[in-house]
Amino acid sequence: MFPKNAWYVACTPDEIAEKPLGRQICGEKIVFYRGEKGRVAAVEDFCPHRGAPLSLGFVRDGNLVCGYHGLEMGCEGKAVAMPGQRVRGFPCIRSYAVEERHGFVWVWPGDRELADPAAIHHLEWADNPEWAYGGGLYHIGCDYRLMVDNLMDLTHETYVHASSIGQKEIDEAPVTTKVEGEQVITSRFMENVMAPPFWRAALRGNGLADDVPVDRWQICRFSAPSHVMIEVGVAHAGKGGYHAPAEYKASSIVVDFITPETETSHWYFWGMARNFKPHDAALTESIRTGQGRIFSEDRAMLELQQQNILRHPQRKLLMLNIDAGGVQSRRIIDRWLAREQQAERTA
Repeated sequence: MFPKNAWYVACTPDEIAEKPLGRQICGEKIVFYRGEKGRVAAVEDFCPHRGAPLSLGFVRDGNLVCGYHGLEMGCEGKAVAMPGQRVRGFPCIRSYAVEERHGFVWVWPGDRELADPAAIHHLEWADNPEWAYGGGLYHIGCDYRLMVDNLMDLTHETYVHASSIGQKEIDEAPVTTKVEGEQVITSRFMENVMAPPFWRAALRGNGLADDVPVDRWQICRFSAPSHVMIEVGVAHAGKGGYHAPAEYKASSIVVDFITPETETSHWYFWGMARNFKPHDAALTESIRTGQGRIFSEDRAMLELQQQNILRHPQRKLLMLNIDAGGVQSRRIIDRWLAREQQAERTA
């Protein structure tokens, strides 16, 4: 189950640069495109004429033209024209609240009247020239909440990502979990350890020695409905750790936007924002490539986990202290779902 009255990342602007994009989000089949004056629009991916997917069409003069018989749809879901036909009386299809912000296209798949653009998460790095961002998109065949679990407990790095960001000290360092309103924060700090391969490369990329002990940190922040930002980094040991001056550390924010597709699949927008050497495009691409490999390892594990869960629905999964972040995050998701269901019953 997924909350629908929420903002989700739907796509990146380049995905709708040349033609409409069909994408299922929270069970809703939606087509995204640039309408009048280049503004992003989102309507139901269903032509009211014969039911063809509008995403197979094209845009002309700000209208979405069906690729089957040429019916033209306006941005608000109303038929406006068709060669040789009168279509003004056609029933409207559903339109969705959509916003372009922070380098992403956001959609509200629920009640449009409740959509407040001010509720879109602020991303301090998105429009700041002192930061660089590189990322990508994976389609993952598992319940989106399994990805939330994965990101709120980074103990798995020791095993799933042993060749890149994993190290035994992750297992040994204590984890703290706290809830602040509707945000869950898990933190882990490791002192006087050797950096794993990914972070050695990051140190070199920032002009720092990579063969000396470091202090390492992981601070995961879940925000409903399904966004996780993770502060990660290393600093030369003894220089202040997380609070070390910039000249002694390499730190970043791991960006995770998790957008449900179905009950057992989701769209995973991943990336990393950093505030060191922001204009070094080669470094950005190197980090993006390395991070993409790391997240592909998560995808393989999570999809097989989902298959196991579907095969054994009667089995209850065990919870340990390392799972506290995921457990608390799911409780917040459940509260959002309960509020929506209550609103539907009283409507």
